[in-house]
Amino acid sequence: MQKIKSLMARQGLKSPQENMPDLSPVESMRIPSQEEMRELREQPLDQAAEQEIINSIEEVYFSSDSFDMVQYELEKLPPELSLLELEQHRDKLKRQQAAVSKKVADLILEKQPAYVKELERVTSLQTNLQLAAVICTNARRQLGGAKEGFTEACLGLLANQRRRQLLTGLLSSLRTIKTLQRTDVRLSEMLEEEDYPGAIQLCLECQRAASTFKHYSCISELNSKLQDTLEQIEEQLDVALSKTCKHFDVLHYTKVQRAYALLGKTQMAMDQLHMHFTQAIHNTVFQVVLGYVELCAGNADTKFQKMQYKDLCTHITLDSYIPCLTDLCKALWEVMLSYHCTMEWHEEHDKQEGTSGDLPEEPDEGVDRSYVKKKLEHGLTRIWQDVQLKVKPFILGTDMSSFKYDDFIVVLDIISRLMQVGEQFCDSKSEVLQESIKRQSVNYFKHYHRARLEELRMFLENETWELCPVKSNFNISQLHEFKFLSQCRSPSVSPSKQSSSGVVPGGGGLFQLYLQEGNPFEMHLEQKEEESEDVLASNGYESDELEKNVYQEYDSDSDVPDELKQDYVDEKTGDVPLKSVSRETIRSRKRSDYNLNKAKVPILTNTTLNVIRLLGRYMQMMNILKPIAFDVIHCVSQLFDYYLYAVYTFFGRNHTYEASGLGLISSRLRSTLNRIQESLIDMESAEGAAVISASEERKEKVPSPHLSQHVDLSLSSGLFGLAQRVVATESLVFLAEQFEALQSHLDSMMPPAKKPFLQQFYSQTVSTASELRKPIYWIVAAKALDYEQMLLLMAGVKWDIREIMSQHNIYVDVLLKEFEQFHQRLTDVSRHVRIPLAVSNVLWEHCIRLANRTLVEGYANVKKCSNEGRALMQLDFQQFLMKLEKLTDLRPVPDKDFVETYIKAYYLTESDMEQFIKNHREYSMKQLANLVNVCLGSHINKKARQKLLAAIDDIDRPKR
Repeated sequence: MQKIKSLMARQGLKSPQENMPDLSPVESMRIPSQEEMRELREQPLDQAAEQEIINSIEEVYFSSDSFDMVQYELEKLPPELSLLELEQHRDKLKRQQAAVSKKVADLILEKQPAYVKELERVTSLQTNLQLAAVICTNARRQLGGAKEGFTEACLGLLANQRRRQLLTGLLSSLRTIKTLQRTDVRLSEMLEEEDYPGAIQLCLECQRAASTFKHYSCISELNSKLQDTLEQIEEQLDVALSKTCKHFDVLHYTKVQRAYALLGKTQMAMDQLHMHFTQAIHNTVFQVVLGYVELCAGNADTKFQKMQYKDLCTHITLDSYIPCLTDLCKALWEVMLSYHCTMEWHEEHDKQEGTSGDLPEEPDEGVDRSYVKKKLEHGLTRIWQDVQLKVKPFILGTDMSSFKYDDFIVVLDIISRLMQVGEQFCDSKSEVLQESIKRQSVNYFKHYHRARLEELRMFLENETWELCPVKSNFNISQLHEFKFLSQCRSPSVSPSKQSSSGVVPGGGGLFQLYLQEGNPFEMHLEQKEEESEDVLASNGYESDELEKNVYQEYDSDSDVPDELKQDYVDEKTGDVPLKSVSRETIRSRKRSDYNLNKAKVPILTNTTLNVIRLLGRYMQMMNILKPIAFDVIHCVSQLFDYYLYAVYTFFGRNHTYEASGLGLISSRLRSTLNRIQESLIDMESAEGAAVISASEERKEKVPSPHLSQHVDLSLSSGLFGLAQRVVATESLVFLAEQFEALQSHLDSMMPPAKKPFLQQFYSQTVSTASELRKPIYWIVAAKALDYEQMLLLMAGVKWDIREIMSQHNIYVDVLLKEFEQFHQRLTDVSRHVRIPLAVSNVLWEHCIRLANRTLVEGYANVKKCSNEGRALMQLDFQQFLMKLEKLTDLRPVPDKDFVETYIKAYYLTESDMEQFIKNHREYSMKQLANLVNVCLGSHINKKARQKLLAAIDDIDRPKR
């Protein structure tokens, strides 16, 4: 169909109406011939056939308007043309053309009525348009007449009247605007007077008035100016709010809160307030530390102001550390006090509003109060956390290992007071501060203890073991280092806490005490002055005059206390007899205790006093800072261990006498000494670099001390250094007694998990101090008497006598004379050093034991002995015991049975002798063998002798 339409357009065809007289568009193009007309007439009239012919037309004919049908058909011709085929094809095309022409004609005829009807409507529309044009022309002419009919002057008069009314209203508005503009001056005056509520109220009223005239263009500038003024007021209000962080003023803070309430920004004010407190803490600590750093730096060009706070803290000098820390805590105290006052203000404000009974002006006022309360309560922890985080870098920024002890105690006391402030501020345990000061304390104490151990070694190596003249009523509580025990009843309270007795624990006690004036960190200087004044008065020493005459006053009965004149105190049991001791009793007991007429002044040396002072200092550090209690206790135990090991090394170590078989050192004491040597003593044995590096890494081992060259333990006139041995040993016992007295206090400071260590230290180390008496005094006893001479004299005695003797041998008198000389030399030594009863008893016991063993050894050297000879042995021994009991009051005489049993063993039968050998292992194999050999021929034959000697060889006897 497109092809047909385009064909019609090229032919210039007109509308169907115009061509109605014509036959058809197809017909107008070409007049068919007669033959064609004939063929058209011959075309079937069947619609289906016609439609079939149309459908048989190739699609390409309908493709586009530019399709060239002729060219297409020519190209379809075969190379060899056939007339018949051409005619057939032509006829086919003609039929198709005729069918298409007929179809087009039918369609045109079908649409012709509608076309005619539409053409009639177009004609009617054209007529109506012409009528409308006439109407418009008439209307324009009538409007022109109306314009000419009205007078322009009347309309102008109406416009002027309306303008006059508008200007009258504008004048009133301008007067109001002029008044608004003049409020700037008043607002500035109110801001200078810090009347923030009034300024905000005035500004808000001006804004409400300006909103009424917002339709004027000039008012927009005024409105923006008022808004800028209001923002300026808020900025000044924020500055005023920040001022309350350091110095809280009730009136000032009340104005600020009222102003924020007028702005409806109470919650924002709380947020800003906490931000200002945080900023105040930061600025305060930075300025304090910066001031000290710049002051101590001198003219250094270092730009400290650009440093971070953490780096700035590392530039604090040792001299300025404590003043800076004190000022830092004072400044932080002011901030926390301001926050505390802020909370009290809000609590009081809420109470007043609650009791007034007035309804809140705004519905969200109750919400604001709840928000403020929660914000303030939450801010307590935040503020304290900020304080801890600012103090922590200051604590850790300086190496305190070189601090003096008193200075470090002041630092601990300041931090302890700061933690107390934190506890009352927000019930905080101050974990950050505790961990920081613990790290510094452990580091300081490690270096301090190392230096004290080296100092103790120097003391011990230069100690001459002379008596330190102290008062007769000397007590460690008189020492400056133990003053804190009387100041604090509870170990958990530091000296600084006890000093402020007016502080009520909990409930903001410090804040209430120093609310008006003062500062809790100003007390340290006063305490230091008071403590320094009491050092000489309570150091435990006599005056110079008494120190010179210390021994003269002990020898004078007039200076001896009455209770010492009347009663005798047993040092072993501590019991005091109910009745007075007679002179005879005193005279008899004087054989063992050589100083009953002297006051029992504690026996201690300068080194002992130094260790006691160190103990007091260590305990004071534990008292202030409990987290390092275990480290301190461990170091305290090392002080005692080293002292005990030194005393043993100087006076008790002698391999010759240790092997005597008397069991002088108990297994507990030996294990203690071995432990000390392994864990604490650097034996300087050059075991290799690994040992040295390990020692340096642990920094715990100390070289073994050496006895001073000024101490001579070889002089027989002084009983081989007995005076020095007594001073050393009894000072150690005295030191152990002080440790025992402080055990409960130390135990209360220890963490529960570490208490077994303290108990083990006391049970295995402190309690063994008195056991050193045996090995130390054994050496004196072994050298005090000439036992070898006794053996020589006994060797010259003839024991195979045939008659009973009534006179004892000469060696007994010589031995007794040796004991008398020993007694005299003990008396001489006691004139210089008091020899306690326990010491004299140990000395006499050792000497008697050695003498008795010498007797047994002499009897065991006898080659031949008769029954009369054994009787002579018993006579000699009984004479010895009788005379000896007059020299000493030791009962029973030590090792008496040891000698008597050996002498009586001579009379045993063969079977009894065999049982005797098995039961009495205290005798040496030589002594037992000699017993068997001497009995040979009397009541033991050779066969029995071989049997008994074999039994002796089979027995494994440990040496005692």
